[in-house]
Amino acid sequence: MSNFYGKVVDLASDGRLRHRDGIAAFTITEVAATLTVATLDMIIGSTDTTSTTMEWAMTELLRHPNKLQRVVEELDAIIGDQTSVEESHLPRLLYLEAVVKETFRIHPPAPLLFPHMSSETTIVAGYTIPKNSNIFFNVRAIQRNAEFWEDPLRFEPERFLKDTEKRNYTGNSFHFFPFGSGRRICVGIPLAEKIMMQILATLLHCFKWELPNGRIPNVKEKLQLVLSKAEPLVVVPVARLSNLMQYK
Repeated sequence: MSNFYGKVVDLASDGRLRHRDGIAAFTITEVAATLTVATLDMIIGSTDTTSTTMEWAMTELLRHPNKLQRVVEELDAIIGDQTSVEESHLPRLLYLEAVVKETFRIHPPAPLLFPHMSSETTIVAGYTIPKNSNIFFNVRAIQRNAEFWEDPLRFEPERFLKDTEKRNYTGNSFHFFPFGSGRRICVGIPLAEKIMMQILATLLHCFKWELPNGRIPNVKEKLQLVLSKAEPLVVVPVARLSNLMQYK
């Protein structure tokens, strides 16, 4: 990202972002302001969606203790109980990564993504879409479609351990694209994925999580800016590491 920003600033400094097509050239100040806004937009946008997805992931794991146990076993095998979760651990946490992807599949934070506009009149599946139409993609419905996913409403992270190349965040398969696809795909994917993995791994590595009165959390949804839980998840953390220095 820093290389990209540096390249844009260099282009502006060298005068290569010149007036063309009736659009005035950007000044260095305008370029810097635009990059600042883009960066803040990426960080703020990923914060809200990440916290919501984190809550969904914890909800699904608590509803499926066998999946939660597998995550904990993976964390214990790779990290142990004498050290904290570090960024270098994340690429090896394959099952946790599958949990994150399965959460994004069932509970995409932006169920309709962002609107697009048709640049010309076209026909899709027999329907005429006029030029300049606003188009929304119901990614939630697509990612829960039984035509593409076996038993689509079941929380099954294992499905992402198979055929991993087709089930990534690029959106090329059009069966799984919680961040969109194409040139306007979400630019915050690497940030959101790393934050999600790091925080979720830390929460599950350091604590056991208990439900008050043993009440199983429901999965009722509420659509606001993002698709969140209708009822906030309430859990009680219990320390699980023998090395208490990890909690300081």
